Amino acid sequence: MAKDDMDIVSAFRKRLAGKVEKERFELWFGGKTCFEVTDRTLTVVAANEFFRNFLQTHYRSAIESACLETFGPAFSVAFSILPAAGASRNGGPSQQASSAHPARPGSPGHANSSTAASRAAAHRAPAGQAPGQEKRRSRPVLDFDSFVKGSTNQLARAAAEMVAGQPGEFSPLLIHGPTSVGKTHLLQAICTETRKNHRNLVAVYLSAEQFTTEFLQALRGGGLPSFRAKYRGLDLLAIDDLHFFCGKKATLVELLYTIDALTRRRRQIVFAADRAPAHLRALGGELLSRLDAGMACRIEPPGYDTRLEILRCMARRMEMPLSPDVGHFIAARLTNHARELSGALCRLHAERRATGRPITPAMAEEALAEMIRDGSPTVRLADIDKAVCDAFGLEPEALQSSRKAKSVSHPRMLAMWLARKYTRAALSEIGQYFGRRSHSTVVSAQKRVDKWIADNATLSLAEHARPVAEAIQQVERHFRIG
Repeated sequence: MAKDDMDIVSAFRKRLAGKVEKERFELWFGGKTCFEVTDRTLTVVAANEFFRNFLQTHYRSAIESACLETFGPAFSVAFSILPAAGASRNGGPSQQASSAHPARPGSPGHANSSTAASRAAAHRAPAGQAPGQEKRRSRPVLDFDSFVKGSTNQLARAAAEMVAGQPGEFSPLLIHGPTSVGKTHLLQAICTETRKNHRNLVAVYLSAEQFTTEFLQALRGGGLPSFRAKYRGLDLLAIDDLHFFCGKKATLVELLYTIDALTRRRRQIVFAADRAPAHLRALGGELLSRLDAGMACRIEPPGYDTRLEILRCMARRMEMPLSPDVGHFIAARLTNHARELSGALCRLHAERRATGRPITPAMAEEALAEMIRDGSPTVRLADIDKAVCDAFGLEPEALQSSRKAKSVSHPRMLAMWLARKYTRAALSEIGQYFGRRSHSTVVSAQKRVDKWIADNATLSLAEHARPVAEAIQQVERHFRIG
């Protein structure tokens, strides 16, 4: 490039830098982006297709404005790709995104990103769902519309929507709870919604393991500056499986500095973990203090109504017939998490295709018998007896008495239903334990409770009346394992 051209490009860069935040300018218009002036055209030359698409989407207006001020209205703006960076050495797609975050200008060899930085950016790009990458997605986009809302997740859902609407106002946000209750879905929904509503913001989702792997690669390969510029220059960073960092001292130090850098710039941080902050002491006091400064929301396993709606949504996606009776049966018996429900539908679908039998409650009970038994914690009849008495405020041995008042008979029927669900005891054994009753009484109790659940009936617990599904959950918490 001639000296005059270099001078005028330098003037353009200066004007552009005045329109873009400093750190963001260094990230996106550093050594990996070049500008060429030919035939009344300013060409933005990016390292690869991913990078070009990102600049077109997020910075076209700033570039065009700086071009107008520098060159006048006769000039137009075009975007292209460096030939040498347009494809990977092996022709594979992963290298297309390898230079999405360039090294800072002025650093040695800044025109070529380090190997570690290239690997890190390539590893991260699909999770970040940046422009130009959607075509390679094989999974559906996780957003708030596809998240089934219920009483056990409504606070976390509301917090997630608030964060996506006002990134940086409530940071950091920690969503915690057991496996497969929707934590990952909410984190990705936050990123999806943020990108949709704030097109100039950069939001990235990744797991703690990915962050750790990239950090160690950067540390060993000399690519720490690029790694730090990449994550500390984001607008929203969502990291899943926060508990993975426990005991990883070097990565925790890097994470702390990343959190502090984003917090100083009032950027949004979102975490998901399998337990509450009080049970994450292995992360260290410094990180926990930063979590305490934000907001923490717990998600419980889905309640009956939520499980039923999850089943309906899954069945629709699978184009699989699901009668209300079968849905009620599955939602009442499989109470742990969404993956369990998905597994049940897959098993029924396979059984239907293999045998040609329609999916009826009887077929579902037969096909899912082992799954229901294996998915239940090992409990004794005495455990169920005590848990039900505690929940309903009954004296010990009340369920084993001959009393027939509703205040005892209804809890007794629920105890029999739970015994059928959680134990391998025979009908006669269950009947004998709960007041020397016949096996037909146990069958009748099971059907009665199933109807309560289907009708969303109300039971009177010790403190107040509750829907039967909530009453069951309260009892189960007394003896559930895991």
